[in-house]
Amino acid sequence: MAKEHHFAARLVWTGAERGTTTSYDSYGRDYRIEVEGKPPLAGSADPGFRGDAARHNPEDLLVASLAACHMLSYLAECARAGIEVAAYEDKASGLMTIKDRRMRFTEVTLAPRVVIAAGDLEQARALHEKAHDACFIANSVNFPVLAMPTVVRA
Repeated sequence: MAKEHHFAARLVWTGAERGTTTSYDSYGRDYRIEVEGKPPLAGSADPGFRGDAARHNPEDLLVASLAACHMLSYLAECARAGIEVAAYEDKASGLMTIKDRRMRFTEVTLAPRVVIAAGDLEQARALHEKAHDACFIANSVNFPVLAMPTVVRA
């Protein structure tokens, strides 16, 4: 694996269509994320911060990034160990609260439910810890990312 990986995104504030930032209440929170060669992603602030509930917000995307990274790491570990994963679903959740006088994430809990078609059930459960250690996103945040997996046989 290469020692460096570079990622780039362009963010465009589309909320400017509602006007300038003349007051906290008046400006639009909508934006568009563009990554070369991929479909654009429409976003906004969370409704608690005057955003559009129908759009993805940064908090949703952080929780989703952690869940996706864990899943991809887990699937790789299972493939290497000869465990055949037939299905994977995660109901991840994050908690933001004030800590050290700042609003921040204090934890994210992953709750993956995995169905395996072949392989050792206990090893499949144990590989979640190995996947957690390998997850690039979890290794990049300063709060606990807890994994509470359920693994069953098909």
